[in-house]
Amino acid sequence: MNNFLEALQNYSGVLLLSLLILVIILLVCVFNLSLGLSRLNKKYKIFMKGKDAQSLEKLFKRKFDMIEKLASNSEINSENIQKLEKLYNSSLHKYGIVKYDAFEDMGGKLSFVLALLDKENTGFLLNAIHSRENCFLYIKEIVNGESYIMLSEEEVEALKRAVNFGIEENEFDI
Repeated sequence: MNNFLEALQNYSGVLLLSLLILVIILLVCVFNLSLGLSRLNKKYKIFMKGKDAQSLEKLFKRKFDMIEKLASNSEINSENIQKLEKLYNSSLHKYGIVKYDAFEDMGGKLSFVLALLDKENTGFLLNAIHSRENCFLYIKEIVNGESYIMLSEEEVEALKRAVNFGIEENEFDI
């Protein structure tokens, strides 16, 4: 025991300095924790401002109701998107048009061929032939990009433009 007391007496300066450094480190840690607690307390007061347990419960219920409504709307939107995709796939959204002079003695390219196709290249050709006295409109069915009726040069060009719609530029041949 005497040896211990003698060692303490001999190293009292080092021991005192070590304890002082430890106290300073602990004070810095306490200061940091106090700052963190102060910030957390401010956030808590802002969150709880004017709210008791009952109003907090109502707030949470409202937020959960909103989340459920958003989930429901998301489901409805997904279903509507699927319906729109089906509708789009069956709609006539590819087109090709060629304007031409049906008769040599007439100018102005009043006659035209309009090809309207769906995603599967099925649809129809409308051929409007203008003469000086009349206008005739003919329709030809197209199935998978082909016609069972012989097509004119202009009809073939309009069909080609419709089949390649979105691949090549579709411009009027004026």
